[in-house]
Amino acid sequence: MNEQIIEAAKQYIHDLFKDNSDGHDSDHSLRVYRNALKIAECYPECDKMIVSLASLLHDVDDHKLFDTTGNANARSFLEKNGVEKTDIEKICEIINGVSFSKNKGVRPETIEGQIVQDADRLDAMGAIGIARTFAYGGRNGRSLDSSIEHFREKLLLLKDLMNTDEAKKMAKERHGYMEGFLTEYHKEEG
Repeated sequence: MNEQIIEAAKQYIHDLFKDNSDGHDSDHSLRVYRNALKIAECYPECDKMIVSLASLLHDVDDHKLFDTTGNANARSFLEKNGVEKTDIEKICEIINGVSFSKNKGVRPETIEGQIVQDADRLDAMGAIGIARTFAYGGRNGRSLDSSIEHFREKLLLLKDLMNTDEAKKMAKERHGYMEGFLTEYHKEEG
């Protein structure tokens, strides 16, 4: 792997997301990157450079955050850093397959795409997922009830949508934590 490009990508997302406080920040992308590398260890056939760059850059053109088309931010970064055109296309295809709302029921064709999709979905689960749900809700004017509804609409579905066996194992514990949180929330709500 080219560590220089990986470090440049980390700096790029740090700069790009520095003012974001809704759970789609550089810390989120770094957790997705770490999740992806952990999953990738179980799949030696995958291209870890593609997984690394796709996971780090997966939100740089997110429609909720940026008004870009054609993966403009990701492409610009990758081209400036000398990534080969065929790899840029693979990375952009993976990025386009990550979004839950845009890819319901769609399983990426490549192991790299499956890993990055799983890694992003894992960060929407467990304690981090709960925190991100309320950070996003607060930033966007969602009520507590609306944020809780998001668990039913998305978060509780994720465990059964994982692509890789490793992510399925990781998702099981995080799913249980969310169920426990919701039980406690409803108990306290009265």
